Amino acid sequence: MANHKDPARFLPLLLLLFAGSGFSALVYEIVWYQLLQLAIGSTAVSLGILLATFMGGLCLGSIGLPQLPSARRHPLRTYGFLEAGIAIFGLLALFEIPLISRVYIAGAEHGLPGMLLRGLVAAVCMLPPTILMGASLPAIVRWIESTPRGVSWWGLLYSGNIAGAVLGCVVAGFYLLRIYNTATATYTAVAVNLIVAAVSLALASRTPERSGAEPVSEPPQAGELSRWPVHVTIALSGACALGAEVVWTRLMGMLLGNTVYVFSIILAVFLIGLALGSGAASVLLPRLRPRLALGWCQILLALGIAWTAYMIADSLPYWPIDPLQSRSPWHMFQLDLVRCLWAILPPTILWGASMPLACAAVASRGRDSGRTVGGVYAANTFGAIVGALVMSLVLVPWIGTQNSQRLLLIVSALSALFVLIPHARSSRSMPAAAALAVSLIAAALLAWRVDPVPGALIAYGRQIIGFTPVSEILFTAEGRNSSVAIGRYYHDGALEIDVNGHVEATNEPFDMKLQRMVGHLPAMLHPNPKSVLGIGFGAGVSAGTFTRYPGIQKITICEIEPRIPPISTQYFARENYEVFHNPRTHMVYDDARHYLLTTTEKFDIIASDPLDVFVKGTAALYSKEYFDAVKQHLNPGGMFTLYVPLYESDTRTVQSELATFFEAFPYATIWANTRDGQGYDMVFLGQAEPLKIDLDEIEQRLKGPSYAPVAGSLRDIGISSAINLLSVYTGQKADLGRWVKGAEINRDRDLRLQYLAGWGINSRMQDTIYRQMLTYRDLSITPFTGSGPSVQSLRAAIASASGGQ
Repeated sequence: MANHKDPARFLPLLLLLFAGSGFSALVYEIVWYQLLQLAIGSTAVSLGILLATFMGGLCLGSIGLPQLPSARRHPLRTYGFLEAGIAIFGLLALFEIPLISRVYIAGAEHGLPGMLLRGLVAAVCMLPPTILMGASLPAIVRWIESTPRGVSWWGLLYSGNIAGAVLGCVVAGFYLLRIYNTATATYTAVAVNLIVAAVSLALASRTPERSGAEPVSEPPQAGELSRWPVHVTIALSGACALGAEVVWTRLMGMLLGNTVYVFSIILAVFLIGLALGSGAASVLLPRLRPRLALGWCQILLALGIAWTAYMIADSLPYWPIDPLQSRSPWHMFQLDLVRCLWAILPPTILWGASMPLACAAVASRGRDSGRTVGGVYAANTFGAIVGALVMSLVLVPWIGTQNSQRLLLIVSALSALFVLIPHARSSRSMPAAAALAVSLIAAALLAWRVDPVPGALIAYGRQIIGFTPVSEILFTAEGRNSSVAIGRYYHDGALEIDVNGHVEATNEPFDMKLQRMVGHLPAMLHPNPKSVLGIGFGAGVSAGTFTRYPGIQKITICEIEPRIPPISTQYFARENYEVFHNPRTHMVYDDARHYLLTTTEKFDIIASDPLDVFVKGTAALYSKEYFDAVKQHLNPGGMFTLYVPLYESDTRTVQSELATFFEAFPYATIWANTRDGQGYDMVFLGQAEPLKIDLDEIEQRLKGPSYAPVAGSLRDIGISSAINLLSVYTGQKADLGRWVKGAEINRDRDLRLQYLAGWGINSRMQDTIYRQMLTYRDLSITPFTGSGPSVQSLRAAIASASGGQ
């Protein structure tokens, strides 16, 4: 009979069930974040709201379920119903989020009302399922009583849940969303939830309402009042864990490339550490004194945080490895995984161990298991919310990543005092007190030795090995959304602005030409532009181009990072004509997509110069739905230009970009920017109506006295006439449409482009892609009109610019 009631025979099944729950939770989290960011934006404030809502739901669930009577229903039956509820709400969210997003966009405001509305949208979408997720751990552990052996099983279940989350993170990031879309990912998670629910309900009908438990072999722990030090310690541990995740994800993202795959790898490694730590602590619990172990775990975490800070700032950037040597994404991702494991795993193992240690520290005979675990989990989750929000919204932009890591290290060490000082007092152990004092002094010394992130890492990220010998860093700054650097090349003194580990703009001739083409092409081809929206500031060159045109009355620039415009102006004022200080300029600091979807203003020209498409989140500025929104915000006859790089890209990525653009702008035209005669990057030009370019009229306008500043700006980039400007014509849908036939359209529901672009980041195909496009170009169906000599001159110039093709 003892064997029949012995829960050990069901432990593998319970571990599998709870791992399935963790798998689904991470799939949902990734899908919801992607869908909600499309509506409320990708700023630090928006992401903070999303994270707080998700973690807040877990916190509420872990607090709320233990308040329900425990004897009315079999714990596994309750768990089964929770999993079924998660499946229902997860499925609803897939259809609910787009609907609520439309309502939000229709009534969105800026400032505090806008933040509150974003929070409401996130709460409506995510709180119902996340509350049920938070209740699942207290529900399942109610089946296991508060004995030493039972407490070990609590930790093993928690570890299994995180292990499932690791699998969910990897499968969602590398398979479900890369190959399929958010709908398929959601259906997969729903199916897993329903299977877990069905097995749990079946198991509940075949087992007693409480598992058999061995007799308690030690006296009960201290009363209720003694639990608060443990709750405070585990809350501070959660705050440090999520705060560190915010900082290290930002820094490791710069080092590894900021692709969607990199973020999946970083999150997976963080979860691997938590799973390993919680599993190891659960196995060792019978041989540990939980409160002492919890305290010393926090002391060791100070060493772990110092380890990771050292690895990121002083070691990993200088490993003699060039990730560009291999074009295989799998080789690149394996290298990224190794570096993440080496840097992040030690402290995450200790954070993982803290949870079962805290549960064991407050467990006592006869106390509701769900209430015990729920209280600890709620404290840990609440701390995580505070840590993530304070770190991302306050500390990093205020004191930077170096001092933020120092603070995390100190707080982690100090959190141990809540459980170690009472022990030192009660035991009157001088050696223990001395060891604690020495440990705190050591933690302070470790904090002092934390170095700042290298400026070269902010500037060059994954290409630091190649760029560091040929350049110097003049300035760095860490903002709320981005880290910014200014560099200078040794060989020619050219300046560059770098954002989050990638060169965004330079004043090299080939870069200047591209940046000014983004502005000059629509401004020259539009008959009378008056209002402009610039997406992204960068070096300010594209936006500054519009200051040269006499008829343009208002230049609105939307930039996600407030630190960039003043820094760029300090170093690129001559190149950008000090557009930041121009009286016609109106700055908006917001996610570009969010601003465009929520503003009621329309423009004659929208010029977009966003981050490179492989950067996580940027694909939202290349989707069919976004392009449709751009079209709706153009005045009649309005024009839209989009910067598209060919470097660090492959054929499938560029074909997807172009096919999506043609889908929204059937009359679009494509214009190339070459480097030393080789393909390099491009400008897509879209408008709602067929484009007709009168060469004689443009040439006459360019020669007029009011356009003298425009002509001067063009001469600065080697363009002496309208023929020179337009000679980079590469094609339109009528001819290039054959090249992109069958290409994947980038839509909001899948944002496939970020997975394509991240996969092809090591490709060196820029000239190959350009030559492929030229083979499809048909110069007999161009949009150019004018006198015979003008058209013939342009045809000759086009042939010359493209090497005779």
